[in-house]
Amino acid sequence: MAEAKSGGEPGAEGDVRVEAAVPGVPGADSATSGPWDVDSVGGRSAGDMAEDDGAEEGAKGAERAEGAEGAERDPEAVSRFVEHFAAQLVEAGVPRMPARVFAALLASDTGALTSAQLGEQLQISPAAVSGAVRYLAQVHLVSREREPGSRRERYRVHSDQWYEALTNREAIIKRWEDALREGVASLGADSPAGRRLTETLAFFEFVEVEVEAIMARWRIHRDQLFGRD
Repeated sequence: MAEAKSGGEPGAEGDVRVEAAVPGVPGADSATSGPWDVDSVGGRSAGDMAEDDGAEEGAKGAERAEGAEGAERDPEAVSRFVEHFAAQLVEAGVPRMPARVFAALLASDTGALTSAQLGEQLQISPAAVSGAVRYLAQVHLVSREREPGSRRERYRVHSDQWYEALTNREAIIKRWEDALREGVASLGADSPAGRRLTETLAFFEFVEVEVEAIMARWRIHRDQLFGRD
């Protein structure tokens, strides 16, 4: 555990970081923002972290160079969007820290950020980033990729991957359908409860077919608007 530093340095008493595990997703921390200072994180030595810091500067330089060719970004406006969009995801049931990390990736020009870049932008710890990315990877909202010539990973959101993942719930819907069929058989199709379950089952069967058709039409529409990748 990191020791608090005194004398006005970051990490002095009064700077508090709180992490709460997200139910069902080990390590999906909800760390508050604030300065922190540790000698090792996640079992990595200080030497490894120093080496990564050097690589991080190179990654930041590359991202700044890419951004210089596009429109100038207002950091405050970006931050407002990230927090606002993350709040909407939280309202929809996404844990807060994964929602913030996802929104930050979505708002980045490259669509990919390292753990250090996410931590700096959101003012959260590496453990919080790791837990959030683990959650997002499990639900197929982000992917991991290795930086060329480095052991470090970047986390990427693809233009179509995330909304495809939000609508692709075929396996879940089929499990619900199976459970509803069992309920209809158990309660009796002619009973009031059985009729209610039968209608619910018909709804999910309808949604399953319609979502697939909608996504097929969307891909055609997307190609017409933006061209094929």
